[in-house]
Amino acid sequence: MVTTRSRSLSLCAVVGCALLALAGLGAAPASAAGSAVATPAAAPAEAAAAPVAGGGDFKSLDGEVQGLKKEVLDLNRDLFMLEEELLFPANTQVAVFLSLDVGTFFELDSVQIRLDNKEVANYLYTDREVEALNRGGVHRVFIGNLRTGKHELVAFFTGKGPHERDYKRGANLNFEKGVGAKYLELKISDRQSAQQPEFKVKEWE
Repeated sequence: MVTTRSRSLSLCAVVGCALLALAGLGAAPASAAGSAVATPAAAPAEAAAAPVAGGGDFKSLDGEVQGLKKEVLDLNRDLFMLEEELLFPANTQVAVFLSLDVGTFFELDSVQIRLDNKEVANYLYTDREVEALNRGGVHRVFIGNLRTGKHELVAFFTGKGPHERDYKRGANLNFEKGVGAKYLELKISDRQSAQQPEFKVKEWE
């Protein structure tokens, strides 16, 4: 009896050891599989992080490009102003501007300017430029040098008048050029009382 029981216990021990061994063998692949899954999971995170860093570099580069563009524009503006100061000193400078205050009686096409009986400007306007003037813009038609003393400016305006008729009118101004710069304005406006456009040349104070 004792012998049979001892054999049973020994058999149970052997079977238990075998089960433990199998369990150990099964656990190892599971662990390996777990580590194999964990490794690819980390890779996408790194791959996702890479484009973010690249995007940051692109944004930084774009910012530098925009900064350089602004510096170039500022430099061009400064050079343009310096060139004007050199070419047209304040003591001899004269500038002529044009403005519109019309809506019904005149559609501007072109303007010609004569100073002291000499043509100095002849400008043909585009539709977009006329729209800008109608919104309150001011166009510098001419800038040049003029000696001190008395002078005459004559301006001729062409375009469409009332009832879409071709329209050409002139305006003049006698003025005196002093030591400082002189600014003149060609102003076109509607004259409601006469149902006609009005053209004036005036000095800026």
